[in-house]
Amino acid sequence: MDPSPKDGESAAAAEPSRGGAAPSSGVVVQVREKKGPLRAAIPYMPFPVAVICLFLNTFVPGLGTFVSAFTVLCGARTDLPDRHMCCVFWLNIAAALIQILTAIVMVGWIMSIFWGMDMVILASYKEQGIPQQL
Repeated sequence: MDPSPKDGESAAAAEPSRGGAAPSSGVVVQVREKKGPLRAAIPYMPFPVAVICLFLNTFVPGLGTFVSAFTVLCGARTDLPDRHMCCVFWLNIAAALIQILTAIVMVGWIMSIFWGMDMVILASYKEQGIPQQL
């Protein structure tokens, strides 16, 4: 057998497989999570307010999300800087209504708890001075 590549075949294709992925020399510069408009509308609140919203969302689905909507009107930032504050307020109200209406089938209650956990995580980013993920 001739070990050289045939016509139309690259040298890499002619080499035998080494049982695994080839090492890459690339470097990951930044990883961004793509958020939908409802999730991106979660405000960066002070940590104690976020914990209260998590507590409210745990026991009354959607109530903490409803309260967090008003923090947007008080100047809390979100991951939607290009949208007007009233639009972000209504997105949070819509998320609260979805949580309340679907709590009957447990989906809204679970969503509400995860929403509250996201609020606490975003508040901890703000408290630690970690820049917002745009």
